[in-house]
Amino acid sequence: MLLSVVVSAHRVQGYLRAALESVTEQRRPPPEDGPADLELIVVGASDDGPELAVAGECAARDPRVRVLVHDGPWDPGAARNAGAAAARGTYLLFLDGDDLLLPRAFAEISVRLSEGRPDVLCLGHDQVDWWGTVRPGDTLPAARNQLLRRAFRDAHRLRFTEGPYGDVVPVHRAAFLASDAGTLASLDRVCVRHRLRRSGTSATAPGRTHFAVVDAYERLAAGTGGDPRVAAVRTAHLTAVLGDPNRIAPGDRAAFFRAAGLPGRYATHRIREAVRAARTRARAVARAGRRSLRARVMRAVYRVDLRRPLDPRLAVYGAYWNRGVACNPAAVHAKARELVPHIRGVWAVSSRHRDRMPAGVPYVIEGSRAYWRAMATATYLVNNSSFPGGFTKRPGQIYLQTHHGTPLKTMGLDQLPYPALTNGVSLERVVAHADQWDFSLSANPHSSEVWDRVYPSSYEQLPYGYPRNDILCTATPERTDKIRAELSIAPGATVVLYAPTHRDYRRGFLPRLDLERLTGDLGPDWVLLMRAHYFYGRSAGSAAGGRIVDVTGHPVVEELFLAADALITDYSSLMFDYACLDRPIVVYAPDWEAYRASRGTYFDLLSGRPGDTPGAVATTEDGLREVLLSGAWRSPEADALRAAFRSRFCPYDDGNAAERVVRRVFPVPSD
Repeated sequence: MLLSVVVSAHRVQGYLRAALESVTEQRRPPPEDGPADLELIVVGASDDGPELAVAGECAARDPRVRVLVHDGPWDPGAARNAGAAAARGTYLLFLDGDDLLLPRAFAEISVRLSEGRPDVLCLGHDQVDWWGTVRPGDTLPAARNQLLRRAFRDAHRLRFTEGPYGDVVPVHRAAFLASDAGTLASLDRVCVRHRLRRSGTSATAPGRTHFAVVDAYERLAAGTGGDPRVAAVRTAHLTAVLGDPNRIAPGDRAAFFRAAGLPGRYATHRIREAVRAARTRARAVARAGRRSLRARVMRAVYRVDLRRPLDPRLAVYGAYWNRGVACNPAAVHAKARELVPHIRGVWAVSSRHRDRMPAGVPYVIEGSRAYWRAMATATYLVNNSSFPGGFTKRPGQIYLQTHHGTPLKTMGLDQLPYPALTNGVSLERVVAHADQWDFSLSANPHSSEVWDRVYPSSYEQLPYGYPRNDILCTATPERTDKIRAELSIAPGATVVLYAPTHRDYRRGFLPRLDLERLTGDLGPDWVLLMRAHYFYGRSAGSAAGGRIVDVTGHPVVEELFLAADALITDYSSLMFDYACLDRPIVVYAPDWEAYRASRGTYFDLLSGRPGDTPGAVATTEDGLREVLLSGAWRSPEADALRAAFRSRFCPYDDGNAAERVVRRVFPVPSD
């Protein structure tokens, strides 16, 4: 075996899957062009359940993948050493869970190694930030940039040291030793890409832990017998660390400068900092001058309210861009009224949706004086989208982002390749909004991976399931019968809910389905509930009869789920929620290729693979009709697909999600 790739995986849930697939999808060089002659060893911490789950899935699909569990406190050096000890390849490559092995990297490496057998091969590398901007990699020592012959590493005991900067000694020693022996080579092609993470890592968080780099170079000097090459690499590395505000905080820079013994005067660095700060202030003044007068007045009034103390008995809720009481925030509010009744809940609602507010539920109109005062003084903020107008998150305020669906389509920063779909929404503002969150609710592990990557910030993930789905787990048959009666559905009827989603590339609602013809073909015992996406208003705008019921304006979609015997949808996230009921789901996707090309998706809904496809699939009206009339919609094959889909996307749904959320976010009195 040519290559062992060791990946240390710690707190990289949103990045790990792509990292592992970047390795397993490598191919041999032509003319062989088969799977790469490599093994992948993933080392994860015993308390990193999500990362180990992702690695386990990869290992189940590919026998070349092995997973090792690192017990005790996490240390990347110890994890890499453990992976190297288990390796069988001729060469070793050490990656982190946020690195990528670029396409054709293995083929290029194989060709280069066939030209000679170096002990160390230095790889071309670059880095990409969260906006997708690719830049050349830095020149600092990193294990990801160096391929090592395993026998050479073992012979010279080139082990990673424990603690921060554990790769300084082995990386530099390997390069020095190979250079002296004439067995150091390089590959100019970029093979490894490091993905910078906006929320940072322990290696980039400011603090005195970075003083450890000074000790690392002292160990390197001692281990090389005072090799004169150490001084040059030491100065370059320590100067880079000093100049990085993500590593050395301003208050620690003088102390670091002294500890490092860098040449020159620290006053020079302070002058440079002052120049940068002046430029930043100048840009801020320019931005302020562009604000409208009205905005400045509103902000001035708001600043008065910001001086008021926070109200520990006030929570502000919002849903679907101020459309009223709905979704996860509604379920959290209901449970909070039960468990923390002393905390008053107030809803932020648009003036055009105020008629949707249930009687007796307090609310404030967005942009009003009452709204801004509530936003300034509430201790708790709960929303499934965002609060209007922008607000200043105060110290002590607690913001719960519940989201409103499991992502099939790309979200957040993953929309960068599809700029036309953001409709003018600034992704910079989206990311800044995520900075306000204290908690991010997750419906399933897939959602956790996506949220971690596309909304990069320092919030806490809550893998609790969706509170809005609690009713699906606890509703009685009597509750279902009552809902069906309220919808004027005759007893014994077969009820199908048709709920297509919004298309970013199309204006207005245009169902690609002849509803009257379909219900006519199905017969008198079938009823079709038609629900358009909420972006299209409160009506589907289609004709309705006794067996076609327009339920677009129904305030609680979960009640429609309970009333329906089956769901027909295309790409709506409703399918993930409906799956909780373990009732048939039919995917009707006449424009799948167009939707996927224009919006981007995280998996192939029509693939037929267990876990990806929730049930029977149709891409034409005739095909949909055949699925329903033939019984394929509730066949054993469809049942098996639904079971795998539920296992993947409904693992947390047990009827208690709202209580878990309230007990984590609010101060619930002990029993």
